[in-house]
Amino acid sequence: MSTVSDWKISPAVQPKPGDYSFDLDRTLTSVVGLRTIIPGDAFTAEVLGTERAGNGVLIRDGGLVLTIGYLITEAESVWISLFDGRPVQGHVLAYDHETGFGLVQPLGRVDVPGLRLGSSAPTQIGDKVVVAGVGGRQRSVAARIIAKQEFAGSWEYVLDEAIFTAPAHPNWGGTALIGSAGELLGIGSLQLQQTRATGQTENLNMIVPIDLLEPILDDLLAFGRPNRPPRPWLGIYATEIEDKIVIMRVANRGPGQIGDLRPGDIILAVAGTEVSDLADAFRRVWALGHAGAEVPLLMYRDGRTFEARLASVERSRFFKTPSLH
Repeated sequence: MSTVSDWKISPAVQPKPGDYSFDLDRTLTSVVGLRTIIPGDAFTAEVLGTERAGNGVLIRDGGLVLTIGYLITEAESVWISLFDGRPVQGHVLAYDHETGFGLVQPLGRVDVPGLRLGSSAPTQIGDKVVVAGVGGRQRSVAARIIAKQEFAGSWEYVLDEAIFTAPAHPNWGGTALIGSAGELLGIGSLQLQQTRATGQTENLNMIVPIDLLEPILDDLLAFGRPNRPPRPWLGIYATEIEDKIVIMRVANRGPGQIGDLRPGDIILAVAGTEVSDLADAFRRVWALGHAGAEVPLLMYRDGRTFEARLASVERSRFFKTPSLH
């Protein structure tokens, strides 16, 4: 996880006030930094670490921070740094596994305006945007939208239409995607690479669209999660290799491990339907019902096929619940 001290943004890609119709510097004050401490025995500690740092954005006057959830999952300590460096302690308010959004409540005074929520649906490839981190223009990137398409993550995660931008922000986690009117269009999640026709590779940022927030925001504020039955979770991390769904690792004590799935196993079918696409495989699991549903898989290992029937669970039951300090 990048920290403020080990990443820089070239002046050539920093946004310039004259290029935008809104007050760029004022808008960027709504972007904050986040630092979290996670217990060493937390479920996510092994993969995501016990010290995490990234960004967030104030979406309400007086303080409500929207960020990417992996920064705050299982956090026992949260500190928010404002644009001028002032620290404010925070509390994890909510996290949604399906979108990846997380919310943090400042526990001290935050006299910074919230950024207006826009709509990500009308955005188009080629649109000029700012991918903003805490620290103003020197920590932000003048970018363009280069793709809007489905994204499947190895951790049983699918977005129907993620937003991809370039050039990439080097401290992407929780960055604010800001549109042409100074509105919030999404939250930064990942850095990926694509290969151009010339053979050169280019770094991209994957952004979670802001339109996914409105349907669940009231629930997140009231319950800390969307008020809907959780999806089945198998505790596997998988990838696509030559049209095959290959398991890379299995979560400790998760359904996949209990069902004796192993790294290198190939998923051939879910509930009798062949799969060769990661997003399709996950969606077929979710279509079987809510967490607790039995998930029949046809697997391949070491030259033989076999069936596995996994008892799915609710993912959040494996996570430590945040406590208010």
